[in-house]
Amino acid sequence: MGKFGIWTFDFEHQPAALVRDSVQELEERGWPAVWIPELLGREALTHAGFLLASTSRLRVVNGIAQIFSRDARAAQGAACLLADAYPGRHVLGLGFGGARPDVKPLAAMAAYLDEMAAVETPNPAPAQPIRRILAAYGPKMLELARDKADGAHAYHVTVGHTAQAREILGPDAFLGVEHAVLLETDAGRARAVAREHLERYLTSKYNVAKFRRLGYAEADFADGGSDRLVDDLVFWGDVDTVVAKLRRHLDAGADHVGVQVIGTPPGATAMPHWRRLGEALVEQS
Repeated sequence: MGKFGIWTFDFEHQPAALVRDSVQELEERGWPAVWIPELLGREALTHAGFLLASTSRLRVVNGIAQIFSRDARAAQGAACLLADAYPGRHVLGLGFGGARPDVKPLAAMAAYLDEMAAVETPNPAPAQPIRRILAAYGPKMLELARDKADGAHAYHVTVGHTAQAREILGPDAFLGVEHAVLLETDAGRARAVAREHLERYLTSKYNVAKFRRLGYAEADFADGGSDRLVDDLVFWGDVDTVVAKLRRHLDAGADHVGVQVIGTPPGATAMPHWRRLGEALVEQS
C-alpha cells in the first residue's frame, strides 16, 4: 500500500476514458494506491474492477463499499474474483453507509461479516486472501475491525483520533486514514474552501457526534466551523507544509494516508495537484 495514496471523489464526475488516463498516470508517477468512495452513483466493486483492469500495479481500495448496496453473498463473490484476478491489489473497505432508522451500525456490520464468512461457493479461492477493512471511528467498531477484519479506515478525523485508533487496534491491524488537503497559502481563501467542503459533515448528526468525542465543543460547529476545527480537518498551505502535517498521521500510528485534494470543481481533474504532491510524497511511500 505504501505510506501515501490518493483518495478521490473526482472519478464520479468523469468519463471512463479520462478516469483510465488518470489512474495510468498516477501509476506511472509512482503513487501506490487509489481510494474510491461509493456515494454519488458508481457501484463500488465494478468501479474497483475498472481501475484495476486499467493498471498493472496500482492498489485500489474501496473507501467504502456500503453494506446496504449489496448483500453479503454478492460482496464476497465480487471480492473473491478481484482478489483472484488481481493478487494483492484490491482492498475491500466496507462501511455502514449512513444513518438508517432502527438499525444499529455495529450489529449490522458484525452480521454482514458473519454472512460473508459463511458463504459457500464453487468459485476458486484466490491465491492471496481477500483483504477487508472497516470504516471505523468509535471504539467498538474499531474493535470489530481488529477482531473480524484486517483493520480500519478512518475518514475526516484528526491526528489525535489516529493515535486513539492505533491504541485500540493494537500493533498488527492495518490503519488507513483519509485527510483532506488544499494547496493554498492564503488563510482566508483556504478556510473558505475548507468550510464549503466540510459543510455537510458539520451539519450531520453522526459526524458532529464523532467530532464531539474528539473534544470539540458546540462553538466549533457554528458559522461553518471554528478555525481550529477547520485547520485540523483540512491541511492547507504550500506543499512542504501540507506534507509535514500529513506525516503526523504516520507518527501517530497510521500505516497509510489517503490524500484527498479538495477545491477542484466537479468534472475537473486534480491531476496538477497530485503531480505536485507526488513529487514530495511518492518517494516516502
